Amino acid sequence: MAALPACKSKKVVQKAAPVVETPAPAAAPKPVPQPDQSATAQPAPPPIDKPDYNFKNIQFEFNSGILKTEAYPILDKAAAEMKKDPSVKFVLNGNSSAEGTDEHNMTLSVERANSVKTYLVNTGVNADILIAKGFGESKPIADNKTEAGRMLNRRVEIKKQ
Repeated sequence: MAALPACKSKKVVQKAAPVVETPAPAAAPKPVPQPDQSATAQPAPPPIDKPDYNFKNIQFEFNSGILKTEAYPILDKAAAEMKKDPSVKFVLNGNSSAEGTDEHNMTLSVERANSVKTYLVNTGVNADILIAKGFGESKPIADNKTEAGRMLNRRVEIKKQ
């Protein structure tokens, strides 16, 4: 028997070069999110419209203190304007035409002024800023000799005090 030398191959292992960590380039710092200023800040109040106190007269039928349907839009506009500045006071001047007795016309003019006041209060106007007065037939704005003139005299005027 013959012995053959065994060949063992020698594994040559190279040592790995030492790993040197190089720091990564510094990244820009992440911005810290700022709270949304528009959400936390109080919104600017809307500009306040200057009230328009130039109101139309409220017309009434003969011998009546009941509001006409066409008076509603006029009174709604007046109520909206009155609510803009609750410190302003108003006088509701009730008037009548010259038909009937002085006492009846005075009572009718007060009833008309109170009818307008009731409507305005029901729309949210403070009753404390409204003063209802009756003048009867003493302050005509038109001739009481014609029906057209008498129709104009059956009115309530809303005046800033």
